[in-house]
Amino acid sequence: MHFSLMEILAAFMVLFAIIDITGSIPIIVDIKAKSGDVHPMKVTIVSFLILLAFLLVGSPLLGIFGVDVSSFAIAGSFIIFLIALEMILGVELFKHDQHATGAVFPIAFPLIAGAGSITTIVSLKAEYATVNIFIALVLNMVVIYLVLRLTSWFEKLFGKGGLQILKKIFGVILLSIAIKLFLTNTGIIIANGK
Repeated sequence: MHFSLMEILAAFMVLFAIIDITGSIPIIVDIKAKSGDVHPMKVTIVSFLILLAFLLVGSPLLGIFGVDVSSFAIAGSFIIFLIALEMILGVELFKHDQHATGAVFPIAFPLIAGAGSITTIVSLKAEYATVNIFIALVLNMVVIYLVLRLTSWFEKLFGKGGLQILKKIFGVILLSIAIKLFLTNTGIIIANGK
């Protein structure tokens, strides 16, 4: 167990790219419109606890339920796929209960602490010291909290029309991520058209 600034930076960048909280802004704004309010601290804490649990116990935790990381990733890809369809088609597939913690699901899971970030955190343990991944995770949570706090500002910045366009674009990107996650974890290979 050793502290390394380079490992922290590398792990931070990998997690930041996978979580992609800035790319999730249109999704968060959409969920906020449906379920009332997003509680930044609650969402951040739940996301952190899920990812911390997988950092510390990872694969054995899934093993208790007889589930491997690939199966978990495939399940997550289906949820991400459905969220993407909601965004692209403008339909409601998930029931958003205004009295429940609608902001925690699906923002904390599977948007932030989803199959991609969980798989990544388990994979990072093979490369980096746990203490460095932990620090990188905490730094990512700070960024996530700030983005969640500023969603109203982003709403004003882009306006309703701008957010609708962004929602459709990010819906397609999210759909692509879901398909990639599914293909990667099932081992299905698609010909590249050559």
